[in-house]
Amino acid sequence: MNPNPDVSRRRLLRLMGATPMLPLGAGGVAALLAGCGGGSDNDTPTTTAPTTPAVTLASVSFGSMTAPTLAAAAAMATTSVGSTMTVNFSDSSKLDFKLSYQPFFITGDMVPNGNGGTILAGGYYDINNKAIVDTTVAGKERQFFSDSPDGTSLLTVPNANVAGVKGNTVFAVVQFEYTTWAQDGKTDMYGRLPSPIAVLTLDQDKTTGKLTLVKYHNVDTSSVNGLWITCGASLSPWGTHLSSEEYEPNAYLAASDAQFKAFSKNLYGDETTANPYNYGHLPEVTVNTDGTASIKKHYCLGRISHELVQVMPDNRTVIMGDDATNSGYFVFVADKEKDLSAGTLYVAKVGTGFSLDPAAAAAPLTWIKLGAATSAEIRSLAASLKPADIMDVKTADPADATYTKVTANGRVEWLKVKAGMEKAAAFLETHRYAALVGASMGFTKMEGTTVNIKDKIAYSALQNCQSSMVAGHALNVPGNGISIPKALNAGAVMMLNLKGGQKDTAGSAIDSEWMPADTKALLVGEDIAADALGNTANPDKVGNPDNLKFSEKMRTLFIGEDSSQHVNNFLWAYNVDTKQLARLLSVPAGGESTGLHAVDDVNGWTYIMSNFQHPGDWGGIHAGVKGTLEPLIKANYKDKFGAAVGYLTGELAQFKLAKA
Repeated sequence: MNPNPDVSRRRLLRLMGATPMLPLGAGGVAALLAGCGGGSDNDTPTTTAPTTPAVTLASVSFGSMTAPTLAAAAAMATTSVGSTMTVNFSDSSKLDFKLSYQPFFITGDMVPNGNGGTILAGGYYDINNKAIVDTTVAGKERQFFSDSPDGTSLLTVPNANVAGVKGNTVFAVVQFEYTTWAQDGKTDMYGRLPSPIAVLTLDQDKTTGKLTLVKYHNVDTSSVNGLWITCGASLSPWGTHLSSEEYEPNAYLAASDAQFKAFSKNLYGDETTANPYNYGHLPEVTVNTDGTASIKKHYCLGRISHELVQVMPDNRTVIMGDDATNSGYFVFVADKEKDLSAGTLYVAKVGTGFSLDPAAAAAPLTWIKLGAATSAEIRSLAASLKPADIMDVKTADPADATYTKVTANGRVEWLKVKAGMEKAAAFLETHRYAALVGASMGFTKMEGTTVNIKDKIAYSALQNCQSSMVAGHALNVPGNGISIPKALNAGAVMMLNLKGGQKDTAGSAIDSEWMPADTKALLVGEDIAADALGNTANPDKVGNPDNLKFSEKMRTLFIGEDSSQHVNNFLWAYNVDTKQLARLLSVPAGGESTGLHAVDDVNGWTYIMSNFQHPGDWGGIHAGVKGTLEPLIKANYKDKFGAAVGYLTGELAQFKLAKA
């Protein structure tokens, strides 16, 4: 970039448009450089070839916003953004952008269906694709819709062609984890409705990068028996949406579990049809050129509390979040690239030295092979087997040496695998079987995972570090490698070095160059006594991390919170080179930051996708703010039944050509 005094700021703004997106992809940087490279206000072309060296993107940094307070109550009751992004170039010049938030819709809105009509955003459907109706308030019957949008993937499809798109065709796949309450405000709906998933067709303005919704398509999930509590998600390297089914239903208790029976009734029309072994797997969505999509479930990645998985650059190795009490590190290595329908499942054993102190050395990991299978064979077992066919489970000591005492799924049990049922146990009762074979099943709420490819480091979020992680707790297993002296309720982000050449605990080679070799703390929250606003975790540090995504281009780890300790939950950016942490946005009080997806290049533009869930879902920390914020949040978000799906945008805030 030549610091030429004749550069036209007006010209750059025309190139960037009124509300430009983050211009970090190849086309975006090219547009910036074209706008900064000289010329006059009337854009008269020059006949002299430039002699200055090519200018390239050097780095990106973020300026942090302050946390909102009751002095600005309106900001606490909505998605508030006061942060900046600085794009630094190789000639020491830079551009500053003021960030803001742009929603596609609020759930409960009627949005275009692509056929000239409209469809309810976040609406729920049964196995026959009929609307599920909330009848809890007489005379106000309406289709259920979600207040909890979650995992989102932004992607393109070659040769896409959707009516109404004037620029570039871009798609977003959005899943809806649950809805909190029925209309009456008394009927708990968590996990009682089959999770919907939708494809958004977006019109990308070729000049500004702005995304506009032109079509909403509800994906038919009947072929995979519906979906159960779809939480975090990721984009596979081959361009598909990798969903999740969190908190796999306990098959041994499903027949008497009111939540699962209600799920079955809403999905199938009765309380007994849904088979618990059909849930807790990894759904994969493939978007078609017309904005519709197909879906399949992979049964061979273990039936665990899938939160958010990350496929490594080899297109085969999958590191998985496991959002449960007594959870573990799980890795799946597929037999073939870009095909998750067959492979081998591993679980980690944590060596000595595990710590939440970032200054401490990493604790080594070794890997136990649980088994190898195809999705088809495990799906067949799920359809043909009952829980008692796989293993005996006792909740009291049977005083029988053939049983093994384990701690699994947040309780102590005694287990015995039935003869010949090891594979079924490994893939359908994965938590129990992993504990049985000696895995380190002591983590709590292991949420998002992501990867820094350049440095070969994976990141994993522990939303909190309590109960089964704490020495002396009834759920902590002595000797399992996971033992901290006291709880850290505010949680931590862990980092895992990735290496090849590893062997499993039986001495067999693991066919992957991307297996985690160790784990150590990167960022930790801080528990505090309640401050004046009500926060019980330091609001200037990450609290209860959940969604994680890494941008290679920006060298930045993005962190979304699911915190019951921050009055407002935040989205953070952490630069892994400068070690700077910046607060990017604040979601409505009582809400959770979800749907995070950092996309480095979509037709030359970079996007940070961000949603939120359940605004105004009050806890004890909100006692001092609830009275002020309740009416504001109700006014903003459909009496608290709605939530936003959207993304961060960037407006040019400052134009600098002077050398730094």
